[in-house]
Amino acid sequence: MNSPASPVSLATNATGGHTVVVSPKLTGAVPANHSQQPLPGKIMIVDDEIANVLVAKKHLERAGYASFETTTDSSMALSLIGSTRPDVVLLDINMPEVNGIEILRDLRQRAEFRHLPVLILTANNDADVKLSCLQLGATDFLVKPVDPMELAPRVRNALQNKSYQDQLQNYASDLEEKIRQRTADLEKSRREVIYCLARAAELRDNDTGNHVIRVGRFAGLIAAQLDLPDWYVEDVELAAQLHDVGKIAVPDAILLKPGRLEPEEFDVIQTHVKLGRQIIKPHTINDASLLRKHADIGCEMLRDGSSLMRLAASIAQTHHEKYDGSGYPIGLAGEDIPLEGRITAVADVYDALASERPYKKALPRQKCFDILEEGRGSHFDPNVLDAFFRASKDIVRVQVEFMDFCTPVAAKPAE
Repeated sequence: MNSPASPVSLATNATGGHTVVVSPKLTGAVPANHSQQPLPGKIMIVDDEIANVLVAKKHLERAGYASFETTTDSSMALSLIGSTRPDVVLLDINMPEVNGIEILRDLRQRAEFRHLPVLILTANNDADVKLSCLQLGATDFLVKPVDPMELAPRVRNALQNKSYQDQLQNYASDLEEKIRQRTADLEKSRREVIYCLARAAELRDNDTGNHVIRVGRFAGLIAAQLDLPDWYVEDVELAAQLHDVGKIAVPDAILLKPGRLEPEEFDVIQTHVKLGRQIIKPHTINDASLLRKHADIGCEMLRDGSSLMRLAASIAQTHHEKYDGSGYPIGLAGEDIPLEGRITAVADVYDALASERPYKKALPRQKCFDILEEGRGSHFDPNVLDAFFRASKDIVRVQVEFMDFCTPVAAKPAE
């Protein structure tokens, strides 16, 4: 006669604990109906008593749950939780080696398990133990022997809360990603608009070629040599391209005059920063006054709540100030001149010296350097000038990359 099959079989799992397999003859459970979908959620049961694991798992299977991780080795509980990622943990308190309170404490110290539902299984009615568990973030308590009428509903509620938390977390992550992408798109669009505005100002003065691009690159290289933050280096490189945007409001008759300027006209150019808020007013004053105020025009056009635009406004208004206070339009001196203005002053003057115009040849590089050096402490901030010279190799590379091809103005035929 064949021996009757044992209602309970034990298997040693990879963690050294036991997995309990229960026969329907013992439990009275109805065999699973494969046409019905098991309830969602992975349940971990941690208890050093095999019988307790057996009972809890039996009741939950009868309630429709099918995904379980179990262990009777409390020392392996944390690593199993980390590797299997359960949706809820049923945790005994009184266990050898590592007790349930220690496991709960370690779980709550890990960000990824801070909201993991943990249901405490205990025969201990000690109020201090319950208080300790609650303070550590226990989700619920179940008193042994477990009442099947309580177990399944409480596990269901914990899983529902976990699902809700997961949805919130996923929504927050998706929202953060969308915000990052939208911010990146807005930043890209803003930079494209600024670049187009810089090109518009440049193309009004067709003698300057790639001047605004080179000045922006020079300014970025200088800022990098000053060990300024990466965001500032990027912003000042872009903002410096708008240093002469006020020329958009300067009448063509003066801005586009061919040939070399007369001394008095050059004085007008040097004082072009006074127009400012008159940008929307009729041109009722003389052309020279309009021309020498273009820095204030640029400042007014760029002024808004954007940090990049405020930087550009500062550059447009202060890049003609001099370190000794003899510049314009305000006559600021030393570090009263914003750093971005001091940086752009060096970049702008160097490019003007080193670039060819219809009325002049480009000066040799060493001659440009000598002229800048002569302005140390008077025209230029010495620290900024030193940063320029440290970046001189890259400055030359930018010059070659964005070189102008200038066509001289034809001489008038002799009469």
